[in-house]
Amino acid sequence: MGLRSIIKPAKDVPVTWWSSTDPMEPRPRPSTLLILCAGLWIFGTGDAVIVAAGVGNTPWTVLAEGIALMTDRTIGQATFFVSVAVLLLWIPLREKPGIGTILNAILIAVAIEYMLPILPTPEGGFESLLQVIGGIVLVGIGSGIYLTANLGPGPRDGWMTGMHRVSGYPIGNVRAAIEISVVVIGWSLGGTIGIGTVIFAVMIGPTVAVCLNIAGEIGRQQERRE
Repeated sequence: MGLRSIIKPAKDVPVTWWSSTDPMEPRPRPSTLLILCAGLWIFGTGDAVIVAAGVGNTPWTVLAEGIALMTDRTIGQATFFVSVAVLLLWIPLREKPGIGTILNAILIAVAIEYMLPILPTPEGGFESLLQVIGGIVLVGIGSGIYLTANLGPGPRDGWMTGMHRVSGYPIGNVRAAIEISVVVIGWSLGGTIGIGTVIFAVMIGPTVAVCLNIAGEIGRQQERRE
């Protein structure tokens, strides 16, 4: 497994030894469930690392922070409320949540809730940017792990794909419209946007694609050994 093959971006979600064969599986294998939970916790920790950097949040966390400020809640609590609200938007789209969808809504919020208070707040701009990049890498790793578990999309991704299916608009346009909207609403409520938000928007796609490829390579290597 050479370096070039490792860092090559994946074009789709790879199938690994821990992947579920059915996204709607109500009783997945314990190993699949454990790996899913680990990925979601890493994802939430990465989001918290970006928030702690203080130079701009991810789009959905801009909204969560704005809601937190308006309702006197924590960002972790607001993240959970946003996930529940987005899940309600699945109803008219007739999207079906999997166990991964529910765990996504819970574990990412809990990770932010518990990790944010213990994370460092950088004093300088350069350190803040490094922390943002580190957070993006963690979000990418978490995404690569939980997506390959194949136990249902997260609330936001499911809403995006449902809107794409119903509207017929390209999925990239749908995603852009949703994320721009949540950033504007979150910013109007007091959420933090900045250079970190921009860096996340530029880096997250390629980072997730590379991490998906790494997860796929690890999964295939394990299969060969067995």
